[in-house]
Amino acid sequence: MSDQTTFPRVSFGEPDIAAIRRRGLTGVDMHFHTNHSDSPTRVRDALALAEKKGIGLAITDHNAVSGVIEAERRKAPILLIPGIEISAWDGPHILLYFFSVGDLTDCYEKQIAQKKSSSPYLATALSTPEIAAFADDYPCLMVAAHPFGYLLFNKGLAKCIERRYFSPRMYDAFDGLEVISGGMSRSLNQRAADVADSRGMCMTGGTDGHLLSDLGHVLTCAHAETPEEFIEAVLRRKNCVMGREKNLMEKCVMASAMLPQYLPYTWPSLQVHYRQNLPRIRHFIENYRKETKKRR
Repeated sequence: MSDQTTFPRVSFGEPDIAAIRRRGLTGVDMHFHTNHSDSPTRVRDALALAEKKGIGLAITDHNAVSGVIEAERRKAPILLIPGIEISAWDGPHILLYFFSVGDLTDCYEKQIAQKKSSSPYLATALSTPEIAAFADDYPCLMVAAHPFGYLLFNKGLAKCIERRYFSPRMYDAFDGLEVISGGMSRSLNQRAADVADSRGMCMTGGTDGHLLSDLGHVLTCAHAETPEEFIEAVLRRKNCVMGREKNLMEKCVMASAMLPQYLPYTWPSLQVHYRQNLPRIRHFIENYRKETKKRR
């Protein structure tokens, strides 16, 4: 990897964009949300800031592609990676990156649009195996977002595997893991990087940003000028990831900004959380019964 990028495969800390560009690399924030899902950030503002910073952008709205379509229409002079973050019904959040907006919209219209839940940003009716199955039919990059997150919820593939909701074989359905997620802690990101490295998986990074101020603090870097070249570089592991996590204050501000987007869906969101946490409840009950039998 070092002979391709002159950077370590994964490095923690604020990205030095000038140094990245001097080495002929393009840095892309591979995980960013807009007001087409659960963020207040306008597409045009995200594009303008990315251009100003000299970085690329993957708009990965929750279960929506209209933000990517708007971004393409605006024709900003940046590297735009067509993407989407699908919220699986059984917990994990899954990032899909496509070679073209056409492929993305085709996948969305045929596989996702009719599968949204009554809380459209929080979950779809699609399971992780179902998403993996149809993703295999498209030329795309499939990445597990924030593998060990978030908090008490089962929104990470690695967390679900660790809790034995899925077999470790589920890793084989994915091309890669998001090894630096701006919303995760350093220790959890390092664990994700270790898993990806040990399993020979691709690595990506993104801010999981919802506020304009989040943009660009985590970058996936590769020698590429087009979406096709960029995704191919990641698939061939010819990329590096660098960035920093949000501090507590930044996380609180972001959560406050996101809250109004979910208020209209409070009841269905609670239902989604209940169903997604049923495995944890069952495990707790089973473990309690086992411990009770041991004491008798």
